[in-house]
Amino acid sequence: MAQYKLGVEVVGAHDLMPKDGHGSASACVELQFDGQKFRTSVKERDLNPVWNEQFYFAISDPFNLPNMHLEASIYNNNKELHSRSFLGKVRIAGTSFVPLSDAVVMHYPLEKRGLFSRVKGELGLKVFLTNDPSIKASNPLPAMDPLSNQPPGNPNAVPLVHEHKSQARHTFHSIPKEVHHHNYHPQNNPLPPGTINDQAPPFVQYATDPMKAQPVPPRIVRMYSSASSQQPPEYALKETNPFLGGGQVVGGRVIRADKPASTYDLVEQMQYLFVRVVKAKDLPAMDVSGSLDPFVEVRVGNYRGKTRHFEKKQNPEWNEVFAFSRDRMQTSVLEVLVKDKDLVKDDFVGIVRFDLNDVPTRVPPDSPLAPEWYRLVDKKGDKAKGELMLAVWMGTQADEAFPDAWHSDAAAPADATVIGAHIRSKVYHAPRLWYVRVNIIEAQDIIMHDKTRFPDVYVKAQIGNQFMRTRTSQARPNPFWNEDLMFVAAEPFEDHLILSVEDRVGPNKDEILGRVIIPLASIERRADDRIIHGRWFNLEKAVAIDVDQMKREKFATRLHIRVCLDGGYHVLDESTHYSSDLRPTAKQLWKPSIGLLELGILGAEGLHPMKTREGKGTSDTYCVAKYGHKWVRTRTIIDSLGPKFNEQYTWEVYDPATVLTVGVFDNCQIGDKGKEGNGNNRDAKVGKVRIRLSTLETGRVYTHRYPLLVLHPSGVKKMGELHLAIRFSSTSLINMLYQYSRPLLPKMHYVRPLTVMQLDLLRHQAVQIVAARLGRMEPPLRREVVEYMSDVDAHLWSMRRSKANFFRLMSVFSGLFAVGRWFADVCAWRNPITTVLVHVLFLMLVCFPELILPTVFLYMFLIGIWNYRYRPRYPPHMNTKISHAEAVHPDELDEEFDTFPTSKSAELVRMRYDRLRSVAGRIQTVVGDIATQGERIQALLSWRDPRATAIFVLFCLVAAVALYVTPLQVLVAISGIFVMRHPRFRHRLPSAPVNFFRRLPARTDSML
Repeated sequence: MAQYKLGVEVVGAHDLMPKDGHGSASACVELQFDGQKFRTSVKERDLNPVWNEQFYFAISDPFNLPNMHLEASIYNNNKELHSRSFLGKVRIAGTSFVPLSDAVVMHYPLEKRGLFSRVKGELGLKVFLTNDPSIKASNPLPAMDPLSNQPPGNPNAVPLVHEHKSQARHTFHSIPKEVHHHNYHPQNNPLPPGTINDQAPPFVQYATDPMKAQPVPPRIVRMYSSASSQQPPEYALKETNPFLGGGQVVGGRVIRADKPASTYDLVEQMQYLFVRVVKAKDLPAMDVSGSLDPFVEVRVGNYRGKTRHFEKKQNPEWNEVFAFSRDRMQTSVLEVLVKDKDLVKDDFVGIVRFDLNDVPTRVPPDSPLAPEWYRLVDKKGDKAKGELMLAVWMGTQADEAFPDAWHSDAAAPADATVIGAHIRSKVYHAPRLWYVRVNIIEAQDIIMHDKTRFPDVYVKAQIGNQFMRTRTSQARPNPFWNEDLMFVAAEPFEDHLILSVEDRVGPNKDEILGRVIIPLASIERRADDRIIHGRWFNLEKAVAIDVDQMKREKFATRLHIRVCLDGGYHVLDESTHYSSDLRPTAKQLWKPSIGLLELGILGAEGLHPMKTREGKGTSDTYCVAKYGHKWVRTRTIIDSLGPKFNEQYTWEVYDPATVLTVGVFDNCQIGDKGKEGNGNNRDAKVGKVRIRLSTLETGRVYTHRYPLLVLHPSGVKKMGELHLAIRFSSTSLINMLYQYSRPLLPKMHYVRPLTVMQLDLLRHQAVQIVAARLGRMEPPLRREVVEYMSDVDAHLWSMRRSKANFFRLMSVFSGLFAVGRWFADVCAWRNPITTVLVHVLFLMLVCFPELILPTVFLYMFLIGIWNYRYRPRYPPHMNTKISHAEAVHPDELDEEFDTFPTSKSAELVRMRYDRLRSVAGRIQTVVGDIATQGERIQALLSWRDPRATAIFVLFCLVAAVALYVTPLQVLVAISGIFVMRHPRFRHRLPSAPVNFFRRLPARTDSML
């Protein structure tokens, strides 16, 4: 195995701080990584030095690479004083290291070493990983830094730098990536050759005794205190106190049991009987032809599992594992039969029986149980010909054989042949998405077939199923566009960028003048907004032409474009309100994680039957959880309305303002009687749960039953309850608090922002790409599942959502409305004591204006402290009241579930269009009224109404003199007392200023 090395190319620095007293600096860069130190040469008197030097660090422990850091410090070397001064440093986390093929030059802003350090400028570095055996690690500096005592000019102080430049592109088996934990993968497995693990395997202890969950009545909790947000009790969240692998959960805290805790402490431990069928030998010939088609059948009571069969093979190898739930076993005997596959009836070959009371128990991280040879016996118990290699043991879902095993709780007892890859659990990694920016600048030497007319030339760009085009240009022969086109592409890049120059010769008739095909893998990548140099591409003819015609054409049409892969953006592949990841595409820009999210999917209860099998309602349920690039899918539990999954998963968290989404689906790929369907059925959605991480307390275990609420054309419906255990652990509290001051999106979203229409179109394309890629995996994650989890239709029009958003807006301003009503009561002297106290407070603040802001902030502080007692202790969930889903009209629901474009009748569409026009008319009136008030303010000084403007100008003159003479505090006090005067001194008619303002002219007279 070739040793991995970290390559660092020091490109240059920009705009350094002058430190030599003459307005310049003599800079060198010192690199430190994994106990090794390298130094570049010194660039004399240069604030923008360029080095272009490469260094290679040996990585001592690749497993600990994410916990390492590369530190690059810039120093100014002073030969006269034999000293050096600090110019800045850059610290790069090990999680940002990428292979050479993905590496780009990054310009990092220099950081301070201390609080009083003065630094500025940027340092350009290219950091990458390589396992090329021809590249040797550079010679490090000695342990004693010679620059601390020797002048920098000493040739012994700076060792010779060994540069190794390879023009070949290196291939990696695996590179460090973000840590993904899964409850099926043991932490102590050896890594395959050529693999770097990004975290050392932790020490794991497992509890050997099963912990049975006692029936604890769930407690209904309320999420919202306001009456307008209350919903029926059956739709409420229910807190539970289950017994999990780490102990009983009470009030979010785990009461440890008197046994070592398991790594899977957020799920209930489930006992399984594991049977590994390895191979057989010396099996007898059963057919007349002397052949044998063997397979193995494992029986535990009514449950039967079968291996695949081999044709005409007497020494077969299966290496398949079967897992039988201990809670469902109703017998104490395990039978393993070897049979001969036949068309009419399978022939019996031999059998091996086990007493389940004698089966050993295996607890990871113990080594796997070694399989043994067992002699086959016939039905009478006499020895038969042939032997079978088996391994039988008791274990839990923590066993590494669990994910690939056949499960008895995932198959119907009546017909146990219903096993397919699509019902097993799986961890998926969504592809890394890139924005492709194509800047179409100009074309040269366009050759037209019809030279008597002006051309309408445009450029059409295509990547996969994405098409975009520029505007038409009539310039001849060198049309100019300078337009940016944005696309989404996924790694590995399978599609090409196809650019075609076309001429519109008539309505719906375009002529292709030429095209160019650019592989996406050859496109330059960037992680910032640096300028990409343009390139000229020769266009190829779309149709073949003869050689003589090619000789007559002296010049070729060329296209000038700039194209790059923008890695500084975060590619939005989900709704912006429910984003689970906000990191940019370029891994060099990733920051270290701030925490760990652990999810235990315990099970579901009270599910609504989704299908009918053998005359009764049932459901084949599985769960899908999505956070960041990692998607997980539990195994499918067949024929159960209360499935128990007990699977635990873990994600790294990089931003608390993200959302975890867990969906429940019914597997419709399984037909009646357990046979696989044709794959054309769509998996039915049962419901989903969203949990925002910022609403969770760190270190607390949340165990709740979440109602699965789904909106149907007939109204909202509860499909069951999903039992989850969630824990959000913080690895660095300071980094988490610092994250609240950082921008929500990467820097490029603010430096070169994309329009709302661009983002919406690109998000739709990204979802389609992710769905296509995940649908090609095994087992496939179907398109309808990905679209439902990503809320692909959240942007479509819905009358219900519009009303819900309006009432949400009214709820936000309800506090202001309440303050306004209270102040109106004060002005009306409804409660004289309160009004007098408000007068006294007002006069105090007028006399001491310096107390206004401290009083406001102190008041908000006291309100926050008071509300701490009533803080939400549970994560929010779906609320039918807020969603305005309880009293919605059936026609509005039918409109919401309509396809786009519509598939309804013309009369129904006309009725809905008229209704939309009436709603838009009210909105139009409100917008016009707001514009009218603003135009009246502008009319005060525009002399549109000369008498009104003259009155206002004279008033301004008098007010200026009065305000100059009268102290401001006196004016404010008089104004406040006048506003809060007693009703006896008020008139029912509007005041003079209001009347004057309403008489001002607006532009409504100019409207058509």
